[in-house]
Amino acid sequence: MFTFNTTKSIVAGPGSTQRIVGHIRPLLGDRVLLVTDRGLRRLGIISDIQGQLAAAGIAVTVFDDIAADPPESNVFAGVQIARTHRATGVLAVGGGSPMDVAKVIALLAKSGESLADAYGVGNAKVPRLPLVVVPTTAGTGSEVTPIAILTTGEAEKKGIVSPLLLPDLAILDADLTLGLPPLVTAATGIDVMVHAIEAYSSASANNNPISRSLAREALRVLGANIREATHNGRNREARGGMLLGSMLAGQAFANSPVAAVHALAYPIGGHFHIPHGLSNALVL
Repeated sequence: MFTFNTTKSIVAGPGSTQRIVGHIRPLLGDRVLLVTDRGLRRLGIISDIQGQLAAAGIAVTVFDDIAADPPESNVFAGVQIARTHRATGVLAVGGGSPMDVAKVIALLAKSGESLADAYGVGNAKVPRLPLVVVPTTAGTGSEVTPIAILTTGEAEKKGIVSPLLLPDLAILDADLTLGLPPLVTAATGIDVMVHAIEAYSSASANNNPISRSLAREALRVLGANIREATHNGRNREARGGMLLGSMLAGQAFANSPVAAVHALAYPIGGHFHIPHGLSNALVL
């Protein structure tokens, strides 16, 4: 016996964010909180998406004060902005940090639930705001996981795990990943490969044939593309392969959980602030 859950709907393909209004309006309504980070805003990616939404008459406010290994304070600030804006939905554009923060903002902005009460497995139970995510790195798989990780002290991290955190829609646009530097591409790519390896070999009672199949396919796609994506970052096919592999591995480990490698890698990252993919590679 096993259970398997994933994001309700997935749209994939280069340029898919150029038609973002048609994808998100039925879900998010006409008052959207856009969660991202300042780096992406400087690159102009956010202004293009923001312009599309504004042209369609959707009221957008942007929250970009997201740190790497985001602290709880990022969530509290975002929740306040969402409530002030009277947001009817949340759109996350970015890597794992903006997506994780957006998940928790969507949860708390509607429910008023205490963040402290939501930590752990299955403790978040109240309805959230509609949520759409657009990953800009091929690394965390957060677009298809029911997990959000926050930094709760100087070096400690805690997670919220609940099916409620699964987004309503994930949009995978490889064009948004073309500018990733080689080091980030390599580190996030290794993180994804560890997701697949641990999901496949997990001792969890919920290790299941769907997750194992997804993990195998993720490793096949990643193994075929990670070197090219790292050394030739403008290759759209390689970038698309990495984004697809990240999603497949995310679906796998969301249902057949990661284990000792991640458990040991998190405190290394928390204490020494090295990239998560690098700490995973070292521990693996």
